Amino acid sequence: MPTKDERVFAALIYVISFFTAFIGPLVLWLLKKESSQFVDYHGREYLNFFISYTVYSIIAGILTIVLIGFLLLPVIGVALVIFTIIAAVKAYEGTDYRFPLIFRIL
Repeated sequence: MPTKDERVFAALIYVISFFTAFIGPLVLWLLKKESSQFVDYHGREYLNFFISYTVYSIIAGILTIVLIGFLLLPVIGVALVIFTIIAAVKAYEGTDYRFPLIFRIL
C-alpha cells in the first residue's frame, strides 16, 4: 500500500495537468520516479495517456477536412477531462488505473 505522500504526488500529477499539460506532470514524475514505484507508475501512465491523446487530436484535426474531425475533437476533449479526473481519484485512493485506448510507450 502506498504512503499518503506517494498517493498525493500521484494524484497531483493528474491535477496539475489541467494547468500545464506536459511540463508539470513531467517534472513531478522526474522528481519522484526514483523514490516511489507508485508515483513512477502513474507518471508513466499519464505521459502515455498524453502522447496517445495528442496523436488522436492531431488525427481528428486532420479529419476536419472531411468534417468527421468536428465530431471527434469534442469527444476527445471530454474523454481527456473525464479520464484525468478518474485517474486522479484512483491515484489518491492508492490504486492503479490503466487508461483505455492508449499506447504503452514508456
